[in-house]
Amino acid sequence: MPTIDRIDGYADELTAIRRDLHAHPEIGFEEVRTSGIVADKLKGWGIEVHRGLGGTGVIGVIKGKGSSGKRIGLRADMDALPMEENTNLKWSSKIPGRFHGCGHDGHTTMLLGTARYLAETRNFDGTVHLIFQPAEEGLGGARAMIKDGLFEKFPCDELYGLHNAPDLNHGEIAILPGPAMASADFFDLRITGYGAHGAMPERSKDAVIIATTLAQAIQTIVSRNVEPLQAAVVSITQIHAGSAYNVIPGDAHLCGTIRTFSKEVRTLVSERIRTICAGIAAAYQCAIDVDIRDTFNVLVNQVEQSKVVEEVARTVVDPAKVITRTQPKMGSEDFADMLETIPGAYFWVGHDGSVPVHNPGFVLDDKILPIGASMFARIIETRMPVV
Repeated sequence: MPTIDRIDGYADELTAIRRDLHAHPEIGFEEVRTSGIVADKLKGWGIEVHRGLGGTGVIGVIKGKGSSGKRIGLRADMDALPMEENTNLKWSSKIPGRFHGCGHDGHTTMLLGTARYLAETRNFDGTVHLIFQPAEEGLGGARAMIKDGLFEKFPCDELYGLHNAPDLNHGEIAILPGPAMASADFFDLRITGYGAHGAMPERSKDAVIIATTLAQAIQTIVSRNVEPLQAAVVSITQIHAGSAYNVIPGDAHLCGTIRTFSKEVRTLVSERIRTICAGIAAAYQCAIDVDIRDTFNVLVNQVEQSKVVEEVARTVVDPAKVITRTQPKMGSEDFADMLETIPGAYFWVGHDGSVPVHNPGFVLDDKILPIGASMFARIIETRMPVV
């Protein structure tokens, strides 16, 4: 089963766009260059463009043939990660501490490929809203766009998004109806103890000892408080303390994330973190400030739109490579917030390479750009056919 010939013809240009975006990554709400390129490309293809939603967001509007009032949204994220790249590619990041380590440069490029195709053919009856979203990586870009009136200004009856997937094989497309990705909370735990000379620990309230005790205690929440058949993850991802070999630090800062599928489990984990922090603070005679933030909701794919993705995928790739997943992913995605407002589906496109996203050696396979673009385009033509 083929990708769309016309989109295949864009492959070299799409690859050039993607590699340029990759070489100039911008993190959340700083996607000034990226959004400018997106807006210029859309305008060049005769597409109506709106800028500024959610800060650096871009919306493209394409009207098809006929008089249908149906409206479908297609969404791609644009932001990079605040991390170093270690790929040694010719088009690797030119900006220290910035890396498209999740493939959002590819998602943006795929939607640009779809945009060009739909603008040239207009072989659909209705309106397409192309949503180029900033700040997906935990900074609330989806919520920012919604707050700025995204769906009031650009109403959608359905909504679709995608993500590259190095855990799948090239050409495989996966969809999971129902709850598909976990909710996410981010937390900061700030310990205020009492510093002292490294040779005089008895005079300190050692923030390093307190931090390591706290990190270990938090790991008991999932194993000893959450029911074994409920999914939950609590990860400490950062510990900051100290500045010298002979100084016991008085302050420490722990950061991390909570992933769940149940509101009850989500509440339980947060409450246990607060209780553990209070207990350790009392035991070590220190202060522990707790900040837990609701970052992403559970991503729920609607059954109808999931079937659409599955059926369309069979026309874009080998039907044997279309996978209906049964196990949700503990990763999170702020497209969930858009799907709480508009019914839709989020799917995965597999590609060559086994290095996971968010790894400094992650490499996106450019051969999937026409596949993702064709998926979006065929969804539009299937759901809004010209009669």
